[in-house]
Amino acid sequence: MVRSLVDLLSQHAAHNPDRTAYRYLATGDPDGETQEISYGRLAERSRAVAAWLQERGLAGTRAMLLYPPGPEFICGYLGCLAAGVVAVPGVPPQGRTQNHRALTRMKRLIADADAKVILGGREVINALSGLAEHLPELADVTCVATEDLPDEAAASWREPDLTADSVAFLQYTSGSTSAPRGVMVTHGNLLDNERVITERMGHTPDVLEEYGHEMFVSWLPVYHDMGLIGPVLNTVYLGATATLFSPLHFLQRPERWLTAISHYRPHTSGGPNFAYELCLKHATPGLLDGLDLGSWKVAFNGAEPVRAATLRRFTDTFAPAGFRRESLYPCYGLAEATLMVTGSTVHTPPTLLQAPETGPHAGQWDAAAVSCGRPGPDVTVAIADPERHEELPEGETGEIWVRGASVAKGYWRNALATRETFRATLTGHDGRFLRTGDLGFLRDGELFVTGRLKDLIVIDGRNHYPQDLELTAEMAHPALRPGCTAAFSVDAGDGGDAGEEGAVGEQAVLIAEIAPDASSEAEKIIDVVRSGIGEAHGVSVRDVVLVQPGTIPKTSSGKIQRRASRAAYLEGKLAVIAAPAVS
Repeated sequence: MVRSLVDLLSQHAAHNPDRTAYRYLATGDPDGETQEISYGRLAERSRAVAAWLQERGLAGTRAMLLYPPGPEFICGYLGCLAAGVVAVPGVPPQGRTQNHRALTRMKRLIADADAKVILGGREVINALSGLAEHLPELADVTCVATEDLPDEAAASWREPDLTADSVAFLQYTSGSTSAPRGVMVTHGNLLDNERVITERMGHTPDVLEEYGHEMFVSWLPVYHDMGLIGPVLNTVYLGATATLFSPLHFLQRPERWLTAISHYRPHTSGGPNFAYELCLKHATPGLLDGLDLGSWKVAFNGAEPVRAATLRRFTDTFAPAGFRRESLYPCYGLAEATLMVTGSTVHTPPTLLQAPETGPHAGQWDAAAVSCGRPGPDVTVAIADPERHEELPEGETGEIWVRGASVAKGYWRNALATRETFRATLTGHDGRFLRTGDLGFLRDGELFVTGRLKDLIVIDGRNHYPQDLELTAEMAHPALRPGCTAAFSVDAGDGGDAGEEGAVGEQAVLIAEIAPDASSEAEKIIDVVRSGIGEAHGVSVRDVVLVQPGTIPKTSSGKIQRRASRAAYLEGKLAVIAAPAVS
């Protein structure tokens, strides 16, 4: 009986030790330096890491993983699982602009997870030794570069005593929040969600054989759920081969993604909606002439709102390179459900409400609501009234609630948040539901996601908490009145002409009250706030709007009403002092 991905890795290593598990493009290009690791080698290196952890009595504790992109992260992650150690994927500090943010987040995660050891790449571990004054938390934490662990250590590895309820890893929710939440994903959750992904994406034994086990190409960050649970772990689940490269190399040259797909001809590859938009911006005639995307059967699109306009333009633009509309694969998921909840049907175009029956017209496509597909097998999705906890009829919009074996155990050391989010009861249904905080409706069994009940801001696939942006703004300039700032997101095409021409997706807007005598410095204040948010969060703010004191909507208890603020902004009803447009 398979109890965990550790068991599956052992099986693949025994039956197909020489098969390539992961191929890593060191430069992001197929014709550049390439690193490969076979299943036999992957099992050996994972066991070497596991044995080192076991010998130090670390089973049951947390290990933070700080690696640059590459196979070493996967060895470290699987090594934790093979030792019964709870893995905590993190983002290593990299470069000046990332340093402060990454260090702050690292401190919070080390403290919240109570990490006893840090596993990482050699350069990262060496760099940490020079950060002792900034990271006093490291005094009680052992740091080790796993590539320095000898292969011979694997011989002393012992199979861990794992159950389906054993916590495999903590997936910390994205965004820089002062109260990070680690989702406790168990070994049972992982196996179930890999089953869901496999079924929904059509990764059948016949397809594996047809593709010679070349199933994935991915640039997605492996320390986030979409990149880890999807391309990385589904590969181990299937015994397949994945081609990986760095997110930075993708962002530098988005066409590398399509070039890798054309070269390695995988079945499945994808990313957030913004990734498809970036490819469209770089779709030169020369690029199209050299691409063959005919093998690409599942082009998944998730993690942020899926735009009908993006689907249309991507299909139209890359059809000459063999891309088919049937390959478009909108999906929906979240870390609290391990990853996938719903997905499209393979070989079938996505369902678009208001789309014509035949011959799609641009206007109708662009206005259409996009289906994120059907729930995976044994996954229940209900649309609930968030106040009454009652299921709503088909077609009505409410909060998306989820039940199934993929739903995680809860939030690490946060019983209150776990009870509120993971223990909801729905009238007329047995069992507990996960409250996603997302809004949507069901039609003919398909899920349409329409927005968020929570105030989370998602930009380019990254989550940001409005409270963080508001605090940063207020700290950036003393003219901003404390507790009188509202941050929210708008669609790029909304609200006048302040957005960048051709921009697609969500953009951040910040409204702030200032003292009347500061109005003469409005332009300077706006520049300082923009710069502060950009440096602290890596977010380019579309609008900073300075308004009269006492005009930002608040509740009777003094809480900022962000939805009302957003509505006032879009309707032009703010008491504006100054709001220079983006140049």
